[in-house]
Amino acid sequence: MNIQNTIETKVKEGFLALYNIEIPSVEFQATRKEFEGDITVVVFPLLRYKKGNPVAIGEDLGKYLVENVTEIINFNVVKGFLNLVIDHTFYTNFFNSIYENTSFGFVSPKADDKAVMVEYSSPNTNKPLHLGHVRNNLLGYSVAEIIKAAGKKVYKTQIINDRGIHICKSMLAWEKYGNGETPESTGLKGDKLVGNYYVKFDQEYKKEISNLVATGVSEEDAKKQAPILLEAQEMLQKWEAGDEKVVALWETMNAWVYAGFDTTYKNMGVNFDTLYYESDTYLLGKDVVAQGLEKGVFYKKEDGSVWCDLTEDGLDEKIVLRSDGTAVYMTQDIGTAIQRVKDFPDVGGMVYTVGNEQDYHFQVLFLILKKLGFDWAKNLYHLSYGMVDLPSGKMKSREGTVVDADELMIEMTDTARTISEELGKLEGYSDEEKEELYKTIGLGALKYFVLKVDPKKRILFDPKSSVDFQGNTGPFIQYTYARIQSIIRKANFDYSKSVSIDLHEKEKELLKQLELFPETVQQAAANYSPAIIANYTYDLVKEFNSFYQNVSILGEENQDKKVFRVQLSKKVADTIKQAFSLLGIDVPERM
Repeated sequence: MNIQNTIETKVKEGFLALYNIEIPSVEFQATRKEFEGDITVVVFPLLRYKKGNPVAIGEDLGKYLVENVTEIINFNVVKGFLNLVIDHTFYTNFFNSIYENTSFGFVSPKADDKAVMVEYSSPNTNKPLHLGHVRNNLLGYSVAEIIKAAGKKVYKTQIINDRGIHICKSMLAWEKYGNGETPESTGLKGDKLVGNYYVKFDQEYKKEISNLVATGVSEEDAKKQAPILLEAQEMLQKWEAGDEKVVALWETMNAWVYAGFDTTYKNMGVNFDTLYYESDTYLLGKDVVAQGLEKGVFYKKEDGSVWCDLTEDGLDEKIVLRSDGTAVYMTQDIGTAIQRVKDFPDVGGMVYTVGNEQDYHFQVLFLILKKLGFDWAKNLYHLSYGMVDLPSGKMKSREGTVVDADELMIEMTDTARTISEELGKLEGYSDEEKEELYKTIGLGALKYFVLKVDPKKRILFDPKSSVDFQGNTGPFIQYTYARIQSIIRKANFDYSKSVSIDLHEKEKELLKQLELFPETVQQAAANYSPAIIANYTYDLVKEFNSFYQNVSILGEENQDKKVFRVQLSKKVADTIKQAFSLLGIDVPERM
């Protein structure tokens, strides 16, 4: 139990003892720098339960806490804020208890706990991954790692959209214009090659529309009558009918794409435990519709289509089966969710990492699954996120104007190289070591820039400012980690044993920040927000740099103080590394 939990318990006890009133919660904040104290109880919210002067209530509670909590040695009240002074020995005891704990802040899952399945990436196999996928992958992977660190078993998954008209467009264009070229013959990654034919289809489609319009056909009709589109639709029908030639081409081109995706995922540092394919799941859910009709969850219209009426829940009516008996995306998603729990019976909840344009879809999906009576449906969460904008504007895949994920990662490495060379910090590195470091800095900059922002907010991504070695950036934090490693390498004495010292104020501030880490991990998991981890790490690094500038470490004459400061520096570095691992970011030993 951390000091905040102890104080919360005692404030509740004190309120009951002093006023015979039970309070549900206690609000805390960090004590402002100009006042004495380490943690502040905000008195104003308590006036809901006990009318009176907030200063007088603060004084009463302060006296009670000093008498009943050994760690609290003094207090002061400023308006409605009760500032509490914590004894230094609490922080040294806390530090000695965590110093050798290699999993500080992380919780192991309990054997009987339900697992969480986190879905992210979920690309289409007609194009390479782009900037939007980068945010999706980084968010999903990080949230999965955070939930795991908070004490849950986690399965990482994706559903690959490997069927449909968009796939047939790439296949048809390759068949018509590809002259048999392959990733091997062109030297292109498979996903790039297939993506080029998706763009080629769109170019030819637009030409055909123009030709039809020139003959007097309306644009609306031309879009439907263009021969190349009709061929793509025919190809889709053949695929659904199991035509051997079409299926063989589909398998070949998808294999090219998967090999390309795997390279991108590896370079990005994300992974998956299990994969689902839309070609396997697109027929799922039809049987559930039949069951839902029997239960009265769905109803059938005169044309034979099946619907779910959600108007009483503030939503609208939603189709789940067309009149011709074919499924819609909602049907698939219902079936896939149910299938996942069948495949992994220990799953008790799911997180879907999907852009905010799908907010309504997931509201409906979760509500339908609840109405169908699935207990785990109450533990479904849509990790909704805003788009990533660039100074140049929006991206369009079919026009080939996307920001390619591979190219973006290369650009980040190049930016890190340019800035590092300008700063001239890399003397004594081999060329290979330099290249590895540029990748670590560049990718760390990208990931941190994306993850430090609340998922729901849009991002305007600026590669250059993300690689700044000052401010709230990945490289600034990586540089601080490397600086601490340099201190540790220079510490040519035994600093393994615990020591007892009077804390310097800067040491105490740093320990207070360290103490927040376990709670921060839990908070980030509860809010599905890597931004909470990112900004905690920045605050920790700022606190360390203030400590570093104000307190001598290796130059300290008192041996016990020197030992403690090296230990404290090492624990800060370990915690930076732990926190960054949750964001999927590596830290360099030297910079």
